[in-house]
Amino acid sequence: MNSIFEKIFQLKEKKTTVGTEIIAGCTTFLTMVYIIFVNPSILSATGMDTSAVFVLTCVVTAFATILMGLFANLPIALAPAMGLNVFFAYGICGAMGYSWQIGMGAIFWGSLVFFVLSLLKVRHWLIEHIPQCLRVGISAGIGLFIAFMGFQNMGIVVSSPATLLTMGNILSLKVLLGSLGFFIIIILAARNFHAAVLVSIFVVTLLALWLDPNINYQGIASIPPSVTPVVGHVDLAGSFNIGIMGVIFSVMIVSLFDSSGTILALTDKAGICDEKGRFPKMRQALLIDSFSSSLGGLFGTSSVLTYIESSSGISVGGRTGLTAVVVGLLFLMMTFLSPLAHLVPNYATSGALIFVGILMVSSLVKVNWSDLTDATPAFITALMMPFAFAITEGVALGFISYVVLKTCTGKFKELNLCVIIFAILFALKFIFIDHH
Repeated sequence: MNSIFEKIFQLKEKKTTVGTEIIAGCTTFLTMVYIIFVNPSILSATGMDTSAVFVLTCVVTAFATILMGLFANLPIALAPAMGLNVFFAYGICGAMGYSWQIGMGAIFWGSLVFFVLSLLKVRHWLIEHIPQCLRVGISAGIGLFIAFMGFQNMGIVVSSPATLLTMGNILSLKVLLGSLGFFIIIILAARNFHAAVLVSIFVVTLLALWLDPNINYQGIASIPPSVTPVVGHVDLAGSFNIGIMGVIFSVMIVSLFDSSGTILALTDKAGICDEKGRFPKMRQALLIDSFSSSLGGLFGTSSVLTYIESSSGISVGGRTGLTAVVVGLLFLMMTFLSPLAHLVPNYATSGALIFVGILMVSSLVKVNWSDLTDATPAFITALMMPFAFAITEGVALGFISYVVLKTCTGKFKELNLCVIIFAILFALKFIFIDHH
């Protein structure tokens, strides 16, 4: 068995062992398994079947992660992207009013464009030519958007006819339990406990089962339920129209930065990339990553991307694709625990949303705040996502303000063709599509 593993994963060359890789895989799994509860919780807000989404999240995560392990030999796991799933549920389907079938179709088309860009090697060109302040603004804005939904699901933030938003009943059960879950995550994460989010969801769900009459125990294990309520219902034709092009572009651009940045960070942590960010089987890794993204849209789990939580497995010695294969197999086993998806209340996963938001917003430290022509577009991009309740609008206003400010302050040389084209396209979208 060891010789088979050696042949597939080159363990000696990577200075690791089967035992180390299995421990690393289990560590990564425990760090990111929360997604099988959070993703159905978020997507069910659109009317999607919770059990089907639970099973699909497990299966698509397993497939994409095993693919990464076998063909790119990297200790990197993939799963439905936090941010795009929130944008899909509360932005595309909620605020914009599209059905989940059309919304998921838009996720697919945006992910497919992302795959084609990777295939044609345009991916690196785009990353190099979009300014850091806009990249950071997009990441931070998605973080604020996710955190806002976490506060809303918890009941801390509620609507108000007078002020649009106001504080909810701070002493309500869902606020108290949701807040407890959030603090459990922060305290454990601050102490470098890898499975902080999972522990939080587990504790809050147990307390909810005891204290909340709306939560009913329906068992733990069962034969995986049918996925037919979701699979085959994504409306690819209905979502391929000019009115939703802004959404498709946003999915592509978010996938591009989120995934590429994460892969570079993980390979750097594993010590396998050079000073230019290149690493062995880089092309395979980028293609698997972008292909999995479109696969997630097609099968109804939202876009599937590389997970930064893979760093937990890397930190305990994971260096090869065997780590990823272990993660994938563990996710496959979770398909038999679908009753748990109905047991976990929304407020039990709210702390995870806020925590992810904090991690993403922290990227704002990279902005050059002393240069207003950099700081302002980053600020506008980040803030307009939660304020406009749409990732698309934040990205659009960020590009437009960047071009306007650089042009009007005599810094035209800092612009490039890529940014100018995107800014013009977004301006035309506002004039001809949104206006009508």
